[in-house]
Amino acid sequence: MSFISKYAVKILDWSSKQPQFGLPDDIFYFVSRSTPLINVDLLVKDKNNGVLLSWRDDEYTGNGWHIPGGIVRYKENIKKRVDEVSRLELKGIVACDQDPIAVNEIITDKQRDRGHFISLLFNCSINDDYKINNGNLLPTDPGFLKWFQKCPEDLISWHEIYREYIESDEIYFKINN
Repeated sequence: MSFISKYAVKILDWSSKQPQFGLPDDIFYFVSRSTPLINVDLLVKDKNNGVLLSWRDDEYTGNGWHIPGGIVRYKENIKKRVDEVSRLELKGIVACDQDPIAVNEIITDKQRDRGHFISLLFNCSINDDYKINNGNLLPTDPGFLKWFQKCPEDLISWHEIYREYIESDEIYFKINN
């Protein structure tokens, strides 16, 4: 390893002392240019076959509806990330199957940062008495939640891979925990 590489690694280590709690944005984007990111996506369906989606508006995916999800942190097990997404995005607790119902690879040639993902789709359920808590969010604010009976036209392009699951008449409600 060259002197410059050793020095650069020391600076990165110093800048991200607790990567299990997330990385500073500039380091996160550097990592995302260097290796695939692993994320969990939560397919939350209710007893009426409605699916819970969240509004997204960012420079990487554009704007539209998406399945709630999050990137797995360093030394964080997948179940913990599912629980964190549930708590942070849904403000509720989901039950989910132990194994994903789909594993997909997303590679975007057009962007440098956040351009390669391994996405794990989990079958989840939430209590029948769950009420969406959007607080002061408007329908076009990132994070706004809404139940859908069919796949919306403005689903983000990255989540087209999930259209068959969203539109399926089958209720992915059988939790095997």
